Amino acid sequence: MTPEFSHPVRIDMIGEGARTETIAADETQRAALARRFNLIGIKRLEGSFTVQRVAGGIAVSGKVQAEATQRCSITDEPLPARIAETVDLRFVEDSAAGEEVELDNDGIDVLPLEGGAIDLGEVAAETLALALDPFPRGPNAEAALREAGILGEDEAGPFGALAGLKDKLAGKK
Repeated sequence: MTPEFSHPVRIDMIGEGARTETIAADETQRAALARRFNLIGIKRLEGSFTVQRVAGGIAVSGKVQAEATQRCSITDEPLPARIAETVDLRFVEDSAAGEEVELDNDGIDVLPLEGGAIDLGEVAAETLALALDPFPRGPNAEAALREAGILGEDEAGPFGALAGLKDKLAGKK
């Protein structure tokens, strides 16, 4: 399956030095990604990456920027989301994916290198998906929850029970 926003960089085309790639999803790609990630829409999705050969594989670093519209997880209202995420990835051959690879930076994700190419469009799309709030709440969410009879975090659980007991004891005096 070809991803909605595909921008493959063939491994055999990566030379000895760093290579810069700048990508932007078009309207059709953004609409398809919005459906995939259950978003109302994606206004902008861009990535700027440096790709280079390193010991043990291919390093990809850069930044993904996006503007999307999510749905409030409580009220279904539209919520704007702005994403500006740093990317640091290392792609290694499948046979080396389980092996220990010497990394010079903390926080680099190691992914398998498959099919002789790295898809920077999919890197940007997955970075967007991971950066989005999985349970966004809009300004009317708390009121909607109260109206539905759902207790807030400060009212539920042991601390809420203690607060209720304190109020009962204060009323007896």
